[in-house]
Amino acid sequence: MRPLLYVLSAMVVIGLAFWAYRQNYATQQAIKQVARLQNEIGTLRDDLAMQQAEWAYENRPSRLRELVMLNFDRLPLMPMTPEQFGAIGQVAMPSAAPADGPGADTPTAMRPLKPSVAPPAAPKSGAIADSATASLSGPGKITHPVDTSASTKRQTP
Repeated sequence: MRPLLYVLSAMVVIGLAFWAYRQNYATQQAIKQVARLQNEIGTLRDDLAMQQAEWAYENRPSRLRELVMLNFDRLPLMPMTPEQFGAIGQVAMPSAAPADGPGADTPTAMRPLKPSVAPPAAPKSGAIADSATASLSGPGKITHPVDTSASTKRQTP
């Protein structure tokens, strides 16, 4: 009976040694993979830092001003001013189509919704409130009409 116990014990020890050997190599391979991934992450972070520095360099305000001046004849770019913005009440809101009119076959989810609250009042002073157009001054004089009639009407659902 003892020899059988010795043989079984030796088989268990050999099995455990084989398992420990495989775990050791699997662990070493995982450690190498982690080191390779950390190296790649470090390289990518360095590349990202370099790209961010290049982006900051390319988007310097002085450089952009020079580019605008060089290309002004092709692209009449002007600085943004507060007069170029308007109130939400100046935007024409679409009205919902009647059930028997055009768009009656359009699903309800695709129909434009009426606003549930009144749009804010237009500012009392300023270029947009005083005139019906918002314009860019300069060569080329780009103008865009603004519908001010929508700001005076209150739409109810």
